[in-house]
Amino acid sequence: MKTVCLSSGSKGNSIFIEGGGAKVLIDDGLTLSNIESRLKTIFEDADNIDAILLTHEHCDHLSGVKFFLKKHKKTKIFIPAFVKEMSIDSISCLPSNQVEWFSSSEFKVKDLEVSCFILPHDSNFCVGYSMNFEGKKVSVATDLGFMSKDTLRSLSGSDILFLESNHDENLLRQNPKYPAKTKKRILSDTGHLSNLACGLAIVSLAPTGLKQVVLSHLSEENNTPNLAYSTIKKILLEHGIEEGKHLCIDVAFQNEVGTIFNI
Repeated sequence: MKTVCLSSGSKGNSIFIEGGGAKVLIDDGLTLSNIESRLKTIFEDADNIDAILLTHEHCDHLSGVKFFLKKHKKTKIFIPAFVKEMSIDSISCLPSNQVEWFSSSEFKVKDLEVSCFILPHDSNFCVGYSMNFEGKKVSVATDLGFMSKDTLRSLSGSDILFLESNHDENLLRQNPKYPAKTKKRILSDTGHLSNLACGLAIVSLAPTGLKQVVLSHLSEENNTPNLAYSTIKKILLEHGIEEGKHLCIDVAFQNEVGTIFNI
């Protein structure tokens, strides 16, 4: 399997995963030219994308989908079937012949096995995904307010995990640009995962075989790559887990393509 984060943050998100003969994107919140050019940097052609797996309807995850599907006719977008009853305008406008409504939590894109699980986030719906092929597992959970036992079970056994590390709680609380209502929303159980919560989740998942974590969806206002990395490295060390020895930590960026991982 091959995977790489094409973009991560409040201005647009997309992750590329290849396995089982399938090439998929998790979300597309980028402009058409941007997503196409980023795919080219990893020697992939947008025409060859089989599927886009949608996590939720917020614009930083969905805004580019309509334009991508209009140009790339072979690509399908996979959306949980229960969303069909929600009448979300940004989803209703997608070309119906390219929408795959899946009702089971497990399905396939070619030979790539996909598992879907619910995440707690302040959207009409929000899901994460795990992709499995030949005993390897890549998981994505990038918008969630807290790490539940059910989510931990879904992520267990991942080789590579793209996990939200959105904010430093102190920076967020002290940020004069954010009104109290916004801070409360981000800190809530349907908001975003903090560096601390992310680190503790990694501690729980480390014994299940986790080898690589990509810290994702970092806030440009309330976090920095160095702060997220150093905070989580410290949390891991406090629990006897040495970064670089027991597992590796990488950081996803908004404005550049991330590290390519092959497993």
